[in-house]
Amino acid sequence: MIEISNLSKRFGEHVVLKDISLKVNRGGVVAMIGPSGSGKSTLLRCINLLTIPDGGQIRVGTRSLQFRDGRAEGLHKKDYASYRATTGMVFQHFNLFPHMSVVQNVMEGMVTVKKLPKSEARAYAMELLSRVGLDSKAETYPDQLSGGQKQRVAIARALALRPEVMLFDEATSALDPELVGEVLAVMKALAEEGMTMILVTHEIAFAREVADQVIFMRDGVVVEAGPASQVIDNPLQPATRSFLSRFNGPQVSR
Repeated sequence: MIEISNLSKRFGEHVVLKDISLKVNRGGVVAMIGPSGSGKSTLLRCINLLTIPDGGQIRVGTRSLQFRDGRAEGLHKKDYASYRATTGMVFQHFNLFPHMSVVQNVMEGMVTVKKLPKSEARAYAMELLSRVGLDSKAETYPDQLSGGQKQRVAIARALALRPEVMLFDEATSALDPELVGEVLAVMKALAEEGMTMILVTHEIAFAREVADQVIFMRDGVVVEAGPASQVIDNPLQPATRSFLSRFNGPQVSR
């Protein structure tokens, strides 16, 4: 479903991604772990074209893009929105429109990007809000919601464009601990329904439970990749073992 080949990105003299290659099967779930500044979020932003790679190739479904010199060859900026609609992205800090109600937030992309009639967009928005357990909050505004509720609205909004894949960038890291579970439950349900997903997370136990593959990144490179149980319970690389030793949970072999 997703294939990334030799992807690179730098900001000035700082190389953020170094020749990254990755494959994600249809319906697969990949969890990316690693220290802050390792390039995980940049990689997600490259897949979604919020950041344009300097080189390499990205294929999502049947759409393949080649990058050279910081631009996507053959793709005009006016086409970015339609491409992004195939890759729903959920951010750490929700990014809801404060002046719009919950249902309007979910409808907005369907109306502006997909050009759906408002009645049709509203009906599907309500269906999605029910799916994340928030249909009763449809007319509420974001400042009246908890952080966990805001993030569930953000997930519904990303799903509204019927993406082929979902990208989660530290979706729970801004939440109070007691609110994390409600967001992880929605993400787990999506995985069980067969949604192709890449998630950047520090929720190691969740990654082990839900992900088919775990990737450990550091300094812009993939240090280790493999089945979740192997990478988390029995990592091969010293850097992976050192990183995982900071977290409570399964004992990491030495």
